[in-house]
Amino acid sequence: MTPPSPPADRSAGASSGVAAPSSPQDLGGALPSPGGNGGLSPPAALRALQASIAKTVIGYEEIVRLLAIALVSEGHVLLEGVPGIAKTFLVRRFAESLKLSFKRIQFTPDMLPSDIVGAIVLNTTTGSFEYRPGPIFANVILADEVNRAPPKVQSALLEAMQERQVTVDGVPHPVPSPFIVIATQNPIEQEGTYPLPEAELDRLLFRILIGYPKEADELKVVSQHSKAPASRQPPPTLDAADLVSYRDAAFGIHLAEDVLHYIVEIIRGTRTDRQILIGASPRAGVQFARAAKAEALFGGRSYVTPDDVKSVAFWVLNHRIALQPELVAQAYSEGAGGLEPILRKVLAENLAERTVPR
Repeated sequence: MTPPSPPADRSAGASSGVAAPSSPQDLGGALPSPGGNGGLSPPAALRALQASIAKTVIGYEEIVRLLAIALVSEGHVLLEGVPGIAKTFLVRRFAESLKLSFKRIQFTPDMLPSDIVGAIVLNTTTGSFEYRPGPIFANVILADEVNRAPPKVQSALLEAMQERQVTVDGVPHPVPSPFIVIATQNPIEQEGTYPLPEAELDRLLFRILIGYPKEADELKVVSQHSKAPASRQPPPTLDAADLVSYRDAAFGIHLAEDVLHYIVEIIRGTRTDRQILIGASPRAGVQFARAAKAEALFGGRSYVTPDDVKSVAFWVLNHRIALQPELVAQAYSEGAGGLEPILRKVLAENLAERTVPR
């Protein structure tokens, strides 16, 4: 078994200018619990999922929360970080902890679209042509180093991500439910890569920027994984039926008119901000609202609060805006540490200018 690499820095969210998620509250029976796994409520299920993954992947509780939100929101995720920070291992453990099928697709420059969606092949036994499915047919798809494949291959993911089906030889084939694509990319090694086009980035619910771990977490990682690996993984926390139940419950979360206006004002504010060259699209607003509902669900509420909106704002918007070139150049010339600090600053200022609903 390949040991995991160091996890992400969970302290990043504290400096984003975005409010932390509210503490869980009693649903009071307002939302249904799934029938499987003892009928765990969504807040209890999230805590169990985080605890299960934390046994083998240390320091990823916040990222696990975001992945769970994306899964029940029918969204997809881009994990961006340097090599060796356990991105692949995290996604594998995420799928195993949820008792979901998992496929890893390693993107390379010589890939073809059929390597993802499958192809029509000749069955030499029967003498007829038949469809042989590709690795896209799983609940959790890890698109590893997605920016290493050419655009034609990257686009093969788009139909599955948006329509939840693939079409081969004119015949549609639905993907399993639930379904999530978690793509990874390395932000520092760009030679021989193909940056994701804006259309594909806009189909991703979150871009999660992963840094190096805290010292205490890194000590735990080195200590734990320098020993013999555990003989068995922790048992799955939830199954597909539970997650479908949570998804349906999340869509039923109440979004008050003033909170809806708050989301739209944030989206529209990105288009008028002088620091932003290109703002977020209407599709971003739709996914923003879904993510806020899922955040409320895992917070134990049957309604969305402004804090739910703030909690997911940076992760929904950071890949959907383009900053003014002079602002980016200034950030690099001042040694600000790349794009993330300036993105956090600009989006935090945008949030601060909005009137928060009471």
